[in-house]
Amino acid sequence: MGSHKIFTVEEAKRALEHFCAYQERCHKEVQDKLRNMHMIPEAIDTVIVHLVTHNFLNEERFAKAYVRGKFKFKYWGRNRLTAELKRRQISRYNIETGLKELETLDYYGTFDALAARRCELIKESNTYKKRKKLADYLLYRGWESSMVYEKVKELIP
Repeated sequence: MGSHKIFTVEEAKRALEHFCAYQERCHKEVQDKLRNMHMIPEAIDTVIVHLVTHNFLNEERFAKAYVRGKFKFKYWGRNRLTAELKRRQISRYNIETGLKELETLDYYGTFDALAARRCELIKESNTYKKRKKLADYLLYRGWESSMVYEKVKELIP
């Protein structure tokens, strides 16, 4: 049998307070962490209630921070952001609240700059292949398909 440290509920609370204070976390990340600490379901619920009550854990705040961060540093579009938040079991309401963090002008400006920059980097003489590479890149990052195809036509006539 593998040996692992046994945590009391109080020790788990302190450890998870630090975990949540370091950066915003969602309930799923906290549950996974507690399961990895070999906590029983009742203890997991107790720790999560404690973290929510003391404002260490807040899914709306997590969704907003996640959207801002991934948009600003990874240039993800709404589709990818929505999919990743769903994967973390964030509620529809909190996903929508998080997406409101995206300013329309900033969103389109970032998209235009990203598409233009990527188009410059694609070394492909075949027009169709170049269009496909650009479209695939932008779609993978979660930008809306209508925007992507319009931009591809504009950049690679």
